[in-house]
Amino acid sequence: MGTWDIGPFDNDTAADFAYTLDEAAPEERENLVRATLVRAIRTQEYLESPEGAEVVAAVALIAAQCPGGEPVTTSYGPDEALPTFAADLRMLAIDALDRVLAEESELADLWDEAVDGPKWRQSIRRLRAVFDPEPEPQAEVLFDI
Repeated sequence: MGTWDIGPFDNDTAADFAYTLDEAAPEERENLVRATLVRAIRTQEYLESPEGAEVVAAVALIAAQCPGGEPVTTSYGPDEALPTFAADLRMLAIDALDRVLAEESELADLWDEAVDGPKWRQSIRRLRAVFDPEPEPQAEVLFDI
């Protein structure tokens, strides 16, 4: 699988994706991220592992720009500056991650067979939660009448 850990950039495919972003013209970087997400969403058949790994990496970059998102600090991530991503990428990120976790996904299948599969799924759920956080419990307000 060319994978050494559960992080979004802890595999050869994601590191290559970061390199592709670095090599692209600055104005093309958002288009590359968008195309990665859309390609996965539109895949009707089995989603292959490399496409899934690219989705996870792309989503991590988008999440890093959101409240509650973790910055991408690994040396395997992009070195060059990324644009501020358009807000509509957040919904695409949710749909693409859901596709990566779906039954017809090689990446999910491979992780389900691995010892660290549950940790990987938990990391993906945390990543997705940046875009779709659990609502904060509301404090009960008591009124004296």
